[in-house]
Amino acid sequence: MASSFYHVFLVISLCAPVYCVSSPGPPSKGSPRPPSTKSIPASQVSSSNTNFAFHLYRRLVLKTPSQNIFFSPLSVSASLAMLSLGARSATKTQILQSMGFNLTHTPESTIQQGFQHLVHSLSVPSKDLDLRMGSVLFIKKELQLQTSFLDNVKRLYESEVFSTDFSNTFSAQRRINSYVEKETKGKIVDLIQDLEPQTAMVLVNYIFFKAKWEKPFNPKYTSKRYPFMVGKATVTIPMMHQVEQFALGVDPELNCSVLQMDYSGDTAALFVLPGQGKMRQLEQALSSRTLKKWSHSLQKRWIEVFIPKFSTSTSYDLETILPKMGIQDAFGKNADFSGITKKGFLQVSKAAHKAVLEVSEEGTKAAAATATNLTIRSKDGSSRCMVFNRSFLLLIIHKATQTVLFLGKVEDPTKF
Repeated sequence: MASSFYHVFLVISLCAPVYCVSSPGPPSKGSPRPPSTKSIPASQVSSSNTNFAFHLYRRLVLKTPSQNIFFSPLSVSASLAMLSLGARSATKTQILQSMGFNLTHTPESTIQQGFQHLVHSLSVPSKDLDLRMGSVLFIKKELQLQTSFLDNVKRLYESEVFSTDFSNTFSAQRRINSYVEKETKGKIVDLIQDLEPQTAMVLVNYIFFKAKWEKPFNPKYTSKRYPFMVGKATVTIPMMHQVEQFALGVDPELNCSVLQMDYSGDTAALFVLPGQGKMRQLEQALSSRTLKKWSHSLQKRWIEVFIPKFSTSTSYDLETILPKMGIQDAFGKNADFSGITKKGFLQVSKAAHKAVLEVSEEGTKAAAATATNLTIRSKDGSSRCMVFNRSFLLLIIHKATQTVLFLGKVEDPTKF
């Protein structure tokens, strides 16, 4: 049994709408793999994606204060980058600049090469990690797409293309939802519920993550009713517990502690616990530089860890948020998506992001060694204690590319 599942879906509808949907699925085959997991374009994209992640996070906090937050900044930015392939003039500039790119220093070709490299790197098969990212286009049969747009989404994002009859909205909606449900192994059902008759294209960008803890928890040590502070009240939750060697860092400037727990494979979870009443200060300071500072401060040590076992599901209407981040023309009459098709007028009418998160222990076999470590280390009393019993941040990092795959805040682990 895997310890964590992350499914994320982004829907961006253009009118003659285009939808961008994030959903797990298999990578396309046939594209060459990059010889290395690092490159200058990928590095530039990763840094900008991190700043974009925190910028979007702060917007979501304003929209949904005191609620759980969970999303994939990479899924959102990859979808926007794909959308920018078909955008022109100010529409393209606003999309890319809102993603944190300085087009004077970073040309569009470098941005797209960076995303191409990330998509390829994240799709490399691994026996220790199920991490996949890719895209699918559902296209109206009558829509005449620009050849360059089709070629680019296939070459850069390994996208599959399906001809779809959108005149029958029920049939088209069922086809897309069935695809998503199948690729997510039944985790996401009825993703699209209001497909419009004038829909011209549904662009699906997906990311899927499933992994086991490198050092799993033993379910025997999970407390079934542990107090967790939510505001001035408390709720009871299942709290996982173990004593092990983990990387820990302390940021005295931001008054927070950072715990890194590795997954099998080249990914890790960062649990960030601010001091009492210091969450807002921490949120305002989040940046690519902050994340780098934390990574340099991490040191392995024996730690007694208490982390909630929980699930959460989130949904956001980004059409009310993205314009405030600078993507304005795309949502109105000034939209220019002539790079997608020269016939017809396209504009973004809806942008929705949906995410599901599950965090739990691993299977009992691997947990046996953990039980031994727990018994030994708990007696010598030399371990430090980290108790995540109040609001904390969670980041899932792909270490080779230094990419933030997922970002969230746990305010109330009982809210599903």
